[in-house]
Amino acid sequence: MPDAPADVDALIELMARLPGLGPRSARRAVLHLLSRRGQLMAPLAETMARVARTVHDCTRCGNIATGEICDICADPARATGELCVVEDVADLWAMERGQAFKGRYHVLGGTLSALDAVGPDDLGIPRLVARLSEEGIVEVILALDATVDGQTTAHYIADAIERAASAGEPVSVTTLARGVPVGGELDYLDEGTIQAALRARRRF
Repeated sequence: MPDAPADVDALIELMARLPGLGPRSARRAVLHLLSRRGQLMAPLAETMARVARTVHDCTRCGNIATGEICDICADPARATGELCVVEDVADLWAMERGQAFKGRYHVLGGTLSALDAVGPDDLGIPRLVARLSEEGIVEVILALDATVDGQTTAHYIADAIERAASAGEPVSVTTLARGVPVGGELDYLDEGTIQAALRARRRF
């Protein structure tokens, strides 16, 4: 940004890293904030600092939380024996908007990728498998994106669950019905599509 102070340039560069914002959008956003410092910029900065201090990953499922575990994991009514595996927190929120699933979640934080050196341990898959016996899980719903990486990860998890379950109680592994379009991402689907896909889930 020409003639901008160094601190403003630094803020623009950081804003430009956010999803959906490029350098031009970041410049407009920063100028808007600067023009409304008291009404918008100061409260935003305070709230961001507070969230950075208080919010972290749930130690059980990977959702965001202000305590050790999130509200969903802490709710005894959600101990239904159903565990829904999603790629990220945005997908968890999408499932919750559908109001059709009443069990618990496991947030992977990504998908398997040899190119990016993302392996099973990076996604907490061993922890996922351990939860099966710890929480009496009878069904795992693989609600992963219908992409190549998403389905590769789903197959890996299904195989890992099958190997673990062979030594104990059987666990049903299902996936969302193809109401979720191939190549689609959960966070962009409407609530009705998610509800229909969840109700029509099938064995993986």
